[in-house]
Amino acid sequence: MDFVLSGAAACGACLFTNPLEVVKTRMQLQGELKSRGSYQVYYRNVFHAFYTIGKVDGLAGLQKGLMPGLVYQFFMNGIRLGSYAVIESSGYIHTNGRVSAAKTTVAGAVAGVVGAVIGSPVYLVKTHLQSQSTSSIAVGHQHKHQGTILALSAIYKQHGILGLWRGSSAAVPRVSVGSAAQLSTFSSSKELVVDLQVFPKDSWLVPLSAGMISSVVVVMAMTPFDVVSTRLYNQPVDHLGKGQLYKGFADCFSKTLRKEGLMGLYKGLGASYFRLGPHTILSLFFWDELRKLYQQFR
Repeated sequence: MDFVLSGAAACGACLFTNPLEVVKTRMQLQGELKSRGSYQVYYRNVFHAFYTIGKVDGLAGLQKGLMPGLVYQFFMNGIRLGSYAVIESSGYIHTNGRVSAAKTTVAGAVAGVVGAVIGSPVYLVKTHLQSQSTSSIAVGHQHKHQGTILALSAIYKQHGILGLWRGSSAAVPRVSVGSAAQLSTFSSSKELVVDLQVFPKDSWLVPLSAGMISSVVVVMAMTPFDVVSTRLYNQPVDHLGKGQLYKGFADCFSKTLRKEGLMGLYKGLGASYFRLGPHTILSLFFWDELRKLYQQFR
């Protein structure tokens, strides 16, 4: 049941944050492997990107990739948060009755890796669909998919089963780092808020506050991995299914750093927070509250 509740919580958050995921993806692909000032800037900041996409692609453009996004959130976060809930209920993350930072970090990372590997094919399609745009504001390689099922089918026909897991070399470090940062800080922050008696122990404001603290840490730790992940998933491939821009995670990381500098790895940081921040807060809040409800009515 933990897995279903976790997946439902993540889907609830995704409905609100998917437009920000579209904005984040576009900003991370803008000026790919080009030095600052040598490319046309279609998206100046989060708000300008939001306005531009809505104006040119229409309001539906802001919800591109929603279907694979929901599927990804249900399975990836269902497995990730569900696994963590099982580990947490087993008492593993506690030492002498207190939350252990080291144990929560390890548990979060392990849960994240499992979820990332299983959810990688739909994340691949989600990235492709969210990068697709009208030519006047297009950034990154433009895939010509007509929908989630057709995209998965086309990738499988062209590159086989392994083609569906292309880019997963970036998904594993991305999600393991993000998951470790998110779940360890969430558990520790909840304990801190309760210890400080800021809110009553069973108040919904406790997980909400912990989620807000966790979101800042997640965004700072995860953004460089997120940029690399987006670019690896979206890059064009040859007839053998090999990337034409990057050989893998390390190659993409080094090329981005060399061509665009450190800030290249933090492209779309504002968009990342506006997307990851609310998503982290909402998914952890829904997750905590759904688990409480389940315990009350079981």
